[in-house]
Amino acid sequence: MTDDTVLLHTEGRILHITLNRPRALNALTHAMVGRVDEGLTAAEGDDAVVAVLISGSGDRGLCAGGDIRSIHDDARAGGRASLAFWRDEYHLNARIARFPKPYVAFMDGIVMGGGVGVSAHGDVRIVTERSRVAMPETGIGFVPDVGGTHLLAMAPGELGTHLALTGQAVGAADAVLCGLADHFVASERLPGLAAELAGCARPDDVTATVLRYVSEAPEAELATHRAWIDACYAADTVEEIIDRLNGSGVTAAKETAETLLAKSPTALKVTLAAVRRARRLDSLEAALDQEYRVSSRAFTAPDLVEGVRAQIIDKDRDPRWHPAALADVTHAEVARYFVPLGDQELGLGAPE
Repeated sequence: MTDDTVLLHTEGRILHITLNRPRALNALTHAMVGRVDEGLTAAEGDDAVVAVLISGSGDRGLCAGGDIRSIHDDARAGGRASLAFWRDEYHLNARIARFPKPYVAFMDGIVMGGGVGVSAHGDVRIVTERSRVAMPETGIGFVPDVGGTHLLAMAPGELGTHLALTGQAVGAADAVLCGLADHFVASERLPGLAAELAGCARPDDVTATVLRYVSEAPEAELATHRAWIDACYAADTVEEIIDRLNGSGVTAAKETAETLLAKSPTALKVTLAAVRRARRLDSLEAALDQEYRVSSRAFTAPDLVEGVRAQIIDKDRDPRWHPAALADVTHAEVARYFVPLGDQELGLGAPE
């Protein structure tokens, strides 16, 4: 049977890559990652193709992330298929960032986790009034990956730290503010933009065409909270961040503290370390190498299986984290997530 979970077709001089699992919100599988990579290989070698455009089928979003259920089942069974999936997915993320032709992403609707990985590393990243962009991994006992720590580390001030720890979904203006997207285009205009892109004769025509469709996004909400976000998240530890949030006198900050306390304590501490370390790394590839180490360790830790169970499988929204308290997650345990993997390293960046 033909795998139609990713559709590849050419219109004019644009190769369209369409993620096609609408009932699963276009969640990525290993086979889909391979198919997208095949599309990029075809586009790179075809002089008739000027640019690539990625979008999602259905009307709910580009991609809700990886296939979390299959990762949960693999982890419970003690398998290793998820590690192979992440290896190829992270290689794809790096390839998108370095792709030699314009890579346009329609980030319409829900764009989370792996959906960010196949869009936010592109050249022309378009959000709409329906966009909800997030890296929500701490809520399932995991950590931001697919180059997410690299992107969030470069966000202004401590906005990226806030998004990484809380998993908060943001709209179009905030996605642009945080460097996760470039342009706002009303969703009703996307079909017209896609049709006009088909007529582009040169790579330079792509950006010029997009700019004719761009309008001003609604006001960025995070900008109004920047003062307390920057002040609170500048702290060195998750515990101190929560103390500052509670002591800020700002209602939204106190609510954020409650949000953080519901997340996996281990995931919070490892995520904070990952974003801080990513700021000191010199490339996306180096960040992806780091993320693969962290993902590999998180895969065998109890919180990932428990988090997916609570949020996705049983949906009781009552995860029992282990350890259950931030104070019980030691510096040594956090450091363990970042130890190189020897001959299992991803190997995208410079060797350590």
